[in-house]
Amino acid sequence: MAQIIQRGNELIRINTQKNTIESSKDGGHSWHTRFSSECKGIFTDLYDNGSEILACTSKALYSSKDEGHSWHSRCTNSAFGEFRQLASDGKVLLATTSKGLFCSKDGGHSWHRR
Repeated sequence: MAQIIQRGNELIRINTQKNTIESSKDGGHSWHTRFSSECKGIFTDLYDNGSEILACTSKALYSSKDEGHSWHSRCTNSAFGEFRQLASDGKVLLATTSKGLFCSKDGGHSWHRR
């Protein structure tokens, strides 16, 4: 699971002890809280989708277009189970969930069982 990604000159990570999103501009020597909110659930995975960051949480799949400062629900867990991990082959986004493997061809807006 990717709990840390690089976006430009910045590292962005999940702090699993605090359940926060943090950033570092000095190669990980110091970290600063970027986002903290229990209402999004427990963050488990980050994925750099090019123009945005996707995050798996215990409540939904979220997206951020502002480097993790704010998060917007992309897909709730009801039909797909709890999102756990994301990966891509460059064309299709894959999600491992508590209900199996799902794929998306539109950046995670719609999902189909694989």
